[in-house]
Amino acid sequence: MKYWEIAPEGIAKMQQLEHYVNTASGLEHGLLELVRLRASLLNDCTYCIEMHTAELKKLNETPERIAVAEWRNSQAFTARERAALSWAEAVTNIQDGHAPEAIYDEVRAVFSERETVDLTLAITTINAWNRIAISLGSHAGREVEA
Repeated sequence: MKYWEIAPEGIAKMQQLEHYVNTASGLEHGLLELVRLRASLLNDCTYCIEMHTAELKKLNETPERIAVAEWRNSQAFTARERAALSWAEAVTNIQDGHAPEAIYDEVRAVFSERETVDLTLAITTINAWNRIAISLGSHAGREVEA
């Protein structure tokens, strides 16, 4: 299904939010890509996994850091990245209930209020893109995220 042609206004709004996160949030590009990859792995979105892995490679990230599924067992991540990855997991798996307060506290220890909201928006948008790609099909050769 060519959903971007069927509902271009809706996809454009998603792209506008993604553009905000990428350009106005002030969050580091590498951190955003790590979070996007972690959420995509949790959601098993092959298209997004490949896209964010490629983006991290362009940023010259090491294989150890690209293996974000193993972040808990790695010393390759900063406290800020670890908090963001933990928050990405909690927000992505929100169906299990509210995000744990301990994880929220961990995020708030290294992110300002604004950064916490923007990080949550980044996680929310990648989860939305994952769900669109998984349910309606990916669209190889067409970039959705702005």
